[in-house]
Amino acid sequence: MADSEVFTGRLDPDMYVVTAAAGDERSGCLVGFASQCSLEPVRFVVWLSKVNHTYRVALDAECLAVHLLTREQHELAALFGGETGDRVDKFTRVPWTRGHGGAAVLRDAAAWFVGTVRGHVDGGDHTGFLLDPVQWGEGRAGSLLRLGDALAIEPGHPAD
Repeated sequence: MADSEVFTGRLDPDMYVVTAAAGDERSGCLVGFASQCSLEPVRFVVWLSKVNHTYRVALDAECLAVHLLTREQHELAALFGGETGDRVDKFTRVPWTRGHGGAAVLRDAAAWFVGTVRGHVDGGDHTGFLLDPVQWGEGRAGSLLRLGDALAIEPGHPAD
């Protein structure tokens, strides 16, 4: 066990599906690094891997959509975590709609928000996207999907 895993190995954060749309491109991925980061104004940050298709689309997006899934939505999590937008249009397999700023909002999410991108933070192999939430919605009840529920999902675009 690496020294850092003494701490990080005990974490079991909520998982999110983050979607991005820019021009004719849209993409989405399963994310475990995300958090509210300000109370006033309410702000949220999501961290996207620099090798991920969603990251490349998000760089040109005005807004991102952040979705919570329930534990019963493992198949949806596997689609966004186990497939890459470099090869698959995930949005042909799920019901979605356009939200504020053209964001791609998944209709079946437990809850979601669309946030305007306010800035980026380099975090090493991930970049943080600082979001100003401007639109919200909810869909289904249930316990939220957590990292422990998603460990068996093989990343669609692993680091090379």
